[in-house]
Amino acid sequence: MEASSKEDEILDVAIIGAGFGGLAMAIALKKAKRTAFRVFEKAPDLGGTWLFNRYPGIACDIPSFLYSFSFAQNPDWSRSYSSGAEIWRYMKRVADDNELYPYLQFNSPVSSAQYDEIARLWRVTLGAGETVWARTVVTGTGALHVPSVPDIKGLEDFEGPKFHSAEWDERFDPAGKTVAVIGTGASAIQIVPSIAGKARQIYLFQRTPAWIVPRFDRPTSAVAKAFFRHVPLLQTLYRAFVYTRMELRAIAFTVWPLLMKQLEKPAREYLDATVLDPELRAALTPSYRIGCKRVLVSDDFYPAMNRKDVMLVTSPIERIEQDSIVTADGVRRPVDAIVTATGFRVTDWLPGVTVIGRGGRDLTAEWRNGGAARAYYGITAEGFPNLFMLLGPNTGLGHNSIIFMIEAQTRYIMRCLKWLWSGEADSVEVRADVQRSFNAWLNARMRRTVWLTGCRSWYLNPDGTNSTIWPSFTLSYWWYTHSAHKGDFVLSLKKQPCELHLGALP
Repeated sequence: MEASSKEDEILDVAIIGAGFGGLAMAIALKKAKRTAFRVFEKAPDLGGTWLFNRYPGIACDIPSFLYSFSFAQNPDWSRSYSSGAEIWRYMKRVADDNELYPYLQFNSPVSSAQYDEIARLWRVTLGAGETVWARTVVTGTGALHVPSVPDIKGLEDFEGPKFHSAEWDERFDPAGKTVAVIGTGASAIQIVPSIAGKARQIYLFQRTPAWIVPRFDRPTSAVAKAFFRHVPLLQTLYRAFVYTRMELRAIAFTVWPLLMKQLEKPAREYLDATVLDPELRAALTPSYRIGCKRVLVSDDFYPAMNRKDVMLVTSPIERIEQDSIVTADGVRRPVDAIVTATGFRVTDWLPGVTVIGRGGRDLTAEWRNGGAARAYYGITAEGFPNLFMLLGPNTGLGHNSIIFMIEAQTRYIMRCLKWLWSGEADSVEVRADVQRSFNAWLNARMRRTVWLTGCRSWYLNPDGTNSTIWPSFTLSYWWYTHSAHKGDFVLSLKKQPCELHLGALP
């Protein structure tokens, strides 16, 4: 059966995802008075990561005053590090203030986007069968929302409540229950302190310990809020201070990884001063260089590990039974519920969306078969005209706010779109040689970073390469993308207009 189509509408831009990236792109288009766009979101509301992740204790590990749009600063953050719910409310308010809701289409997962070389249009197909045509597609799908479920024998046979941290069952009450938390990453170290004292017993199953530094979280004083509200320049200056302080860490992450050893000392001192039992302390001490895996921040995880009703288990899980977990040392631990806090499928780019470009090229298949995702500044890819990405390959961060990167990418995309809007071209595609040269530089630059110092992490592809993180300063990324150079692209214009029958195109 022919999928339905809106034959009377061709969008300027189809945006996939209503997280921070999708909102930034929508706001930029509105400010440019380009309103022929729509944001397609698979969920029933906006928010992306901050909508899907609702587990107890969820909070951001970037300071609140930096983890926000530069053009929509919030003087009323309640704490130094905001909760997930507060970030989500901020995003809702930004959408309201910019009157974005008429452009947001919820419960509309995009299943495919296919480029028609004759029409120079993208055919975007939604899960319900609706077809939308657009001159440009911008993906803002993000990375931290598709759960990575562990492959553990017997997990499907467990009869009690079981769910991933990103799919937290809000009906679940840990009170009086024995809860198994599998994983010791960013989610787990927030969940454990939040349910400790409520659950009868918590077993925390650890594969690899993480480096943890104190958060130094505190409430934002009423005086600070008043100053920021009435003198916005003060908040801008404070934001710049926080940004600079965090940006300086890139020296150790990306230039001289040996400097990371200096950061290990305060992290070890924090562990030694907080965890009382020497055996537990040893089990929580990482053996790899700090920064190789994600550095975690927490004020309450180590104190929670001192509790008698919280037990760290380091023996690997052998199998899961109907009511218990059995580890490789033969110990069987009965549990009432299992939480898999095992992260996300970060290297599975554009999850659930098939993207077909020139000549039938499948973007995700090429990335998968090539061993790693490749793009130009993580924004656009050769062979896929008029397709742009927010938070694409090698634009993630280990040291600063991802919102800064989103704003830089949005500005770059808008400059490319102006070539289409001006009539100079109806097709914009990065040159293959330019993309190859960029990725050769990227790979060489990556070899100097802490992320390739020998540990296994979710930053890495199966072959050990890194297509996740930007291997330099965010300021350098801002500089490289502050303008789009026509010489990097192939700009083409149809010589003859073609009669278009949208419903008849294959």
